[in-house]
Amino acid sequence: MSKQICSRCINDETVPNIVFDENGVCNYCKMMDQLQEEYKTGTEDGKQMFLQIVEEIKKAGRGKQYDCVIGVSGGTDSSYMVHMAVKEWGLRPLAVHYDNTWNTGIATENIRKILGALKVDLYTHVVDNKESDDVFRSFLKAGVPELDSPTDLALTEVLYEAANKYGVKYILEGHSYKTEGISPLGIMYMDGKYISDVYKRFGSVKMKTFPNMPLGAFLKWTILKKIKKIRPLWYVGYSKEQARQLLEEQYGWKYYGGHHLENRMSAFHHSVYHPQRFKIDQRYNALSAAVRSGFMDREKALKIYAEPPYVEPELVSYFKKRMGLTDAEYEAYLNAPKKFFWDYKTYKKTFERLRPLFYVLYKSHLVPKSFYMKFCFPLDIEKMKKQQAL
Repeated sequence: MSKQICSRCINDETVPNIVFDENGVCNYCKMMDQLQEEYKTGTEDGKQMFLQIVEEIKKAGRGKQYDCVIGVSGGTDSSYMVHMAVKEWGLRPLAVHYDNTWNTGIATENIRKILGALKVDLYTHVVDNKESDDVFRSFLKAGVPELDSPTDLALTEVLYEAANKYGVKYILEGHSYKTEGISPLGIMYMDGKYISDVYKRFGSVKMKTFPNMPLGAFLKWTILKKIKKIRPLWYVGYSKEQARQLLEEQYGWKYYGGHHLENRMSAFHHSVYHPQRFKIDQRYNALSAAVRSGFMDREKALKIYAEPPYVEPELVSYFKKRMGLTDAEYEAYLNAPKKFFWDYKTYKKTFERLRPLFYVLYKSHLVPKSFYMKFCFPLDIEKMKKQQAL
């Protein structure tokens, strides 16, 4: 059966919580339009709005060793963010890296090249590799889609911890909704309570070095410490291709083959686990963003999306070895009954009850607007269950 596809991007009816208007335009395109209107992305107004924030960052950082922190992965966006912070905006960043022990050599070398050339200090939190693997294994056993999502929350906690340690009040994030989109509101979810519940049920070692973030810590960082999170690429113009070219020419930075492929767990998560186990190919997110933003022709995006995701040779073998899985065990996990975040304990209902608070926090730059949009409104769980059963 043919699927309804957005008349403007390439999102189709399998995308969680998607709705089409009378012209066939999806709600995610409209969401991006709202962000464009609010942040004036890529316009002179947007640039001036961000430069005002830069002045506030410099003022807050006077007399301190650093005036902001930036998470780095060795990928395009975060590497470019460090370059712009130093070279264009005159900031004094501390680079922060959460090492989940699955980094590729290219990513590690990219971090070294960028930070060395710009003389930017690096704060690294290295989780114990057995503990890190046990967290991933727990989510594999839980049967849910968010295999690698604990990494995102751990990085967020480490960013806050580093900022607090050095008295920094601003975190710069390299996310661009123009090139990446925003993950759909629905089956992909993550919070500290979710991690704790899954790990309590399926973990085998004590959690000591994994930087989880319970609700109390989240509220401490945002309300008590008032550490702000800014996404510069929501204001200023950005081309991933041009950024990549600049990084290669000025720093000898190397491309790693695709979005999320700078880390082997992320690569497995997006290229193997999602498509093969859940029939989720999140490339539609970035491809739709590229079409909306005029970076790519819609027909070309549809053609790319029709091809299977690239899988690095030996990636599956590496995953099995790290997870301690036989071929039979691996196949059993890929074909086990599917579970989702609503099958475990989470803060989702709490976030919904606290929506007025998080609205104020988003308006104050203390949480990203994407958090407010994705986590603080009720979802049609029954509709998503039916969708997943198809």
